[in-house]
Amino acid sequence: MRILVVEDDAGIADGLRTNLQQRGYAVDVCDGVASAWSALRAERFDAVLLDLGLADGEGSELLQRLRTSPPTAGLGAGAPALPDPATPVLIVTARDQVSQRIAGLDQGADDYLVKPFDVDELDARLRALLRRAAGRASPTIRYGDIEVDPAARTVVQDGKPVEMSPREFSVLLVLLQARGRVLSRQQIEERLYSWQSAIESNAVEVHIHHLRRKLGSGCIQTMRGVGYFMPQEAV
Repeated sequence: MRILVVEDDAGIADGLRTNLQQRGYAVDVCDGVASAWSALRAERFDAVLLDLGLADGEGSELLQRLRTSPPTAGLGAGAPALPDPATPVLIVTARDQVSQRIAGLDQGADDYLVKPFDVDELDARLRALLRRAAGRASPTIRYGDIEVDPAARTVVQDGKPVEMSPREFSVLLVLLQARGRVLSRQQIEERLYSWQSAIESNAVEVHIHHLRRKLGSGCIQTMRGVGYFMPQEAV
């Protein structure tokens, strides 16, 4: 899952990047409203962690701008890039007054967390945001005889644990959450890698080969020349 951290304190931003990367997220950092808006126009993020007091303006300005963006569905080829107005946003700020929390939530934030905070709580809130965005109530994902636990980052098939590398797990999670839809290699890469990541040309293909070997050849299917998908229902 790819997260955009909007934070102008370099120490806090670096700490968030390190801790979230250790938990399996791909993390990009922007230090202001303008750079974050450009990032949201250029890339797709699964969630945004947003500070309110930024060097070039208020985080609430970015939030309001995001929420009032035109829907991206139905845009034709060649249309200008637009951010997704439904992107989950978690405000992370030192502003702890009840009125400030209410204002942030009423402006469109999905959650509000006051600094200082425990990173485990931040991770749990992020998982809840991502779960709701995917339309799931259960903390685990079931697909046929496969059960995936995003919190523990574990996979069980037919009652037996399946060992996976962190990147294999991330590829599986991306495809599971998009099941029924074909994702190109580029789309998968965009969900897995931050701007600073070095990507080998055949990395996605290698991970999918390993997943098929571990979970069964029919688990992930290929639409030749387009991309990869997991059927809506397990076969």
